[in-house]
Amino acid sequence: MNSNYKVIKFRSNNSKEVNDQISIEEPLEIILKYKDKENWIENTISITMRTPGDDEDLVTGFLFNERVIEKISHIENIASSGEPVGQYKLQNKIIVTINNSENIDIDKIKRNFLTNSSCGVCGKTSLESLEIIKKDKIIKSIPKISHEIIMKSPNLLRQNQSEFSKTGGIHASGLFNADGGIVSVKEDVGRHNALDKLIGYILRRKLLDNSSQFLTCSGRLNFDLVQKALMANIGVLIGVGAPTSLAVDLANKFDMTLVGFVKEDSFNIYSNNERIIIKN
Repeated sequence: MNSNYKVIKFRSNNSKEVNDQISIEEPLEIILKYKDKENWIENTISITMRTPGDDEDLVTGFLFNERVIEKISHIENIASSGEPVGQYKLQNKIIVTINNSENIDIDKIKRNFLTNSSCGVCGKTSLESLEIIKKDKIIKSIPKISHEIIMKSPNLLRQNQSEFSKTGGIHASGLFNADGGIVSVKEDVGRHNALDKLIGYILRRKLLDNSSQFLTCSGRLNFDLVQKALMANIGVLIGVGAPTSLAVDLANKFDMTLVGFVKEDSFNIYSNNERIIIKN
């Protein structure tokens, strides 16, 4: 989703006013609705800045990745709420009704979120934070991905982005099959939101096959992207940029394969190279 803005473009010592397409960024308030004994309770658990669209996939992926829910069947209903507001007349609230209310501890949920909308894993100083909710490691033997497919995936991701070519200001995450086929691509101004949207989408439609699929993301690879991929037990995470130290440490700890700086003829493997098939 984008909008036209007037900008001044400077080129070769000349400037002119033109219309330019800018990616829209709007807040989304996520409200959890659950039953406490006989009473229905509504609590705001997060406000994230996102590209409007695919909001149901976004909140599904977010709640699953943060382990507010363990199965998407725990979501009874998702509904936009409130009057359309702002320049674009959007409903920027979404209410998620949960049917496993006996497991809801709202104070714990607010206190233990691994990510937030702006800076990822704020205040987290060790990997033990994730071990509380994830005990198992990724199976090391799957999937197997050839080096040719890895080097092709960023261009395929870019070609299947509808918004990047218009604005240049949006991230994407794509789920690929081992043969390079695209399962789905999702975009957002926030890289973590793009991955939440993607994981929410594939879980709701039962498209995930951990034995033969991998993720490719635009930009750098940080802790929260690795965390979200781990929640879905995806064994290979690829990025066009550099990983952070904590992303590499986390990938190593849970046996994920992390590949960065992917170009048409090169890439770096930062952890668990067994899944990458290199043909000389």
